[in-house]
Amino acid sequence: MSETRAKFALLGAGPMGLAMAKVLREQGIAFDGFELHSDVGGLWDIEGPRSTMYESAHLISSKTMTEFADFPMREDVAEYPSHREMAHYFRDFADFFDLRPHFRFGAEIKELAPVGDNGAGWRVIWRQGGQTHSAVYAGVMIANGTLSTPNMPQFPGQFDGELIHAAQYRHPEQFAGKRVLVVGAGNSGCDIAVDAVHHAASCDLSMRRGYYFVPKYVFGKPADTMGGAIKLPMWLKRHVDGLILKWFVGNPQKYGFPKPDYKLYESHPVVNSLVLYHAGHGDLNVRADISDISGKTVSFSDGTQGEYDLILAATGYKLDYPFIDQALLNWRNDAPHLYLNAMHPERDDIFVLGMVEAAGLGWQGRHEQAEMVARYINGLRAGSTAAQKLKRTKQNGFVRATGGMSYLELPRMAYYVDKATYRGAVTRWIKALEAEQP
Repeated sequence: MSETRAKFALLGAGPMGLAMAKVLREQGIAFDGFELHSDVGGLWDIEGPRSTMYESAHLISSKTMTEFADFPMREDVAEYPSHREMAHYFRDFADFFDLRPHFRFGAEIKELAPVGDNGAGWRVIWRQGGQTHSAVYAGVMIANGTLSTPNMPQFPGQFDGELIHAAQYRHPEQFAGKRVLVVGAGNSGCDIAVDAVHHAASCDLSMRRGYYFVPKYVFGKPADTMGGAIKLPMWLKRHVDGLILKWFVGNPQKYGFPKPDYKLYESHPVVNSLVLYHAGHGDLNVRADISDISGKTVSFSDGTQGEYDLILAATGYKLDYPFIDQALLNWRNDAPHLYLNAMHPERDDIFVLGMVEAAGLGWQGRHEQAEMVARYINGLRAGSTAAQKLKRTKQNGFVRATGGMSYLELPRMAYYVDKATYRGAVTRWIKALEAEQP
C-alpha cells in the first residue's frame, strides 16, 4: 500500500467525482479515487450497480447548459442527450483528462472515521476484490451522488399487486398489459408515465400536489437557453416566465392536474410537456393522493377508486452517506448543513461534493464548486489571507445560498440553491483564492 497520509480520498467517479479529480490534478493535490462500479459515469451508466437510469431517460436540461465549459459535448449529440450519450460523455471526459489511473474501481467504501481533531486525518475502510482494506488519508471528499437511495413511502393498507420504486424501473416492457398507477409527478414520474401510456393496459398518475410544467422547447430552441442575458428581480421573472408558460403550456388544471399551492421556482419544475399531451388525449388519468389500498383496489383522497396490477413509486431519493456518522457531516433535518453545500464549518479535511441542486446549474456549476474546494486546500497550505477569510466565514455561521427564495420544505429541496446566488459566491471565492496563488 502506497503512503496515503498526504493524500485525499475521493469517493465516486460520477460526474462530480470526475470534476473533482480533474481539478485536484490541475491544482497538484494528491488523491486516491474510489468507485464501486467497474467504470466511470456514476448513475448515468445504466449498467452500474446503483444506477437508477431507465431506457428512456434523457437530460431535462439542454447539453449547452449542462456540459463542462472546457469539455463541450460533440456537435452530433442531441440537444437533450440520452443517458447513453451522457455515459459516453463522462467516459470521454475521464480519458481526455487521464483520470482513470487515479481511481480504484470495484471498491466499496464501508466506513469513514476521523482519527483525531481537524487536520489529523481520516481512516478509510473499503472492500475490494473480496478483501477489506484500511488506510489513513489527509482528508476525504464525498462525491457518491444524491440519487441512488430510493425514498420509498409507506402506503396505507395492503397492495396485492406488484409494488416497485422508480429506481427498479428499466424498460417500458415492465408495464405490458398491466393496469399501472404511477405515484409522484416529478420529472421521473412524468417520464415513466409517458412510457407506460404506450405499453400498459391503462395508466393513472397520482399526485399529492400540483407542479409547474415547462416545455423543452420555446420558439424552436431549448427552453433553458432562452433569456438570462438580463438579470430580473424574482417578482418580475415569475411574472414573465409565468406568461410564457401560459402561452406554451396552457392550463394543466383543465386536464385534471392540481393547481400548485406554491409560487413558481419555490420547487423544481417538471420539464415535460408530453405528459400534458397524453392527459389531454385521455391516455392518462390524473388521480388524487392515495388514502387506502386493499388488494388491488386503491382509494384516493377525493373519494374515487381504481384497480391496478402495478404501482410504481416515483417518490424520489434521499441523501445517503451510510459509511459515515451523520453528526460528522453537521447534519440538520434532511441534509448536511455545509457552507456553500460543500464545506464543513469546523473541519478542513472533509468535503461533500455535488450535494447541490439549482435550475440551470449544470456540470460547470459543480466544476466551480470543485475548484473552490481545491483552491481552498492549497490556500490553507500556503497560509493565504483569502483561505483564512473563507475559513472564518464558514466558522461564523451561514445560511444556504437561496437568494431569499422560500423553497418548499421537502427532502429533495433541502439542498436546493439559487443558481445566481450560489455561483456568484463560489466564483468570488475562486477569484480571491486564485489571486494569492503563485
